[in-house]
Amino acid sequence: MRLENTLALINGELINSPFVNNFTNIVFESKQVKRGDLFIAFDENAIEDAIFNGAYGVVFNKPTQITDSEIAWIKVKNLDEALTRLLRFELINKEISVYSCDEIVLKLALQVVTEPNFIALHGDIKSIFKNISNIENGSIILFSPTLTTSDIFTNVQELPKNSLHTINIMEQTLFETSFIYDNVFYERQLISPFFMPYLEKLLYLFKTLKINFRLRKFTPIEHFEAVFTNKNFEIKEFGTSDKVLIFEKSSLLIENEITFLQQQATWAKIIYIVPFKSKNILSNELKEKENIFFYKSENEIKNILKLNSFHFALVVGVDKSILNTPLTKQTQLTLDF
Repeated sequence: MRLENTLALINGELINSPFVNNFTNIVFESKQVKRGDLFIAFDENAIEDAIFNGAYGVVFNKPTQITDSEIAWIKVKNLDEALTRLLRFELINKEISVYSCDEIVLKLALQVVTEPNFIALHGDIKSIFKNISNIENGSIILFSPTLTTSDIFTNVQELPKNSLHTINIMEQTLFETSFIYDNVFYERQLISPFFMPYLEKLLYLFKTLKINFRLRKFTPIEHFEAVFTNKNFEIKEFGTSDKVLIFEKSSLLIENEITFLQQQATWAKIIYIVPFKSKNILSNELKEKENIFFYKSENEIKNILKLNSFHFALVVGVDKSILNTPLTKQTQLTLDF
């Protein structure tokens, strides 16, 4: 890529008059730099190593001393944005198909074994760049705009619509499902029936695009994540207690998950703990329920859990890391009588 094109593409400021005017590859790990490469200095301490290895240019966003006036020194406001623009340019002439999906569909896709030409995209811009900068023509990319900026792509398609229920659920609990899909029986998968509509979307995409796949044992995906605890809120093995905290970081799923729990666990005592800032997105009917509580801090969550009896508690806006510190004070043994 020519220097002037690089400057225009990343809105960069050339702060010297270099002898070089062309770059071979884009690299952001100094050990991988070869002669002629453009080095993106996410680690400013690695600049000298990159130059030593043959970098023809350095893109940086922090105060940096010019140590070699023969190469190009390019200042930008944001390195992530610069790399995003460079990746977009790399993909323009690629014959690829890009599909947008919600976060849950993507996280399920990451647990499915597929052909190499199907890529479920995740991670920061550096890992994404490594993953698809040299992508082959004919490849298919699935990404979620809530996790990855759509600015990388010039043409994004929605998932194909499917009105049929192609997954036949044979047995289910709140957190496990045995089901049949395409005449294959998947027994006691660690995936809640709540996720079946999302899985159907993914499998229909595979079927429409004729992508070979293999389902393996699912693991929790950081949505509707069940954590079994004892009365002191110490984590226990899956299925070994009758007190369950269900963690959901996304407020957008609150109403659907409440509806699911109300329909599937009619026998259980359930409480819902929701961020106060999410109160406005709930229906008036939900706001008035006695078993819904609104919190402004993690300490309030802990107090709500301690003061209420329940079988299931849907805790929205945080993850299970709040259990790293005990919710109840542990009794200390003493010799005093």
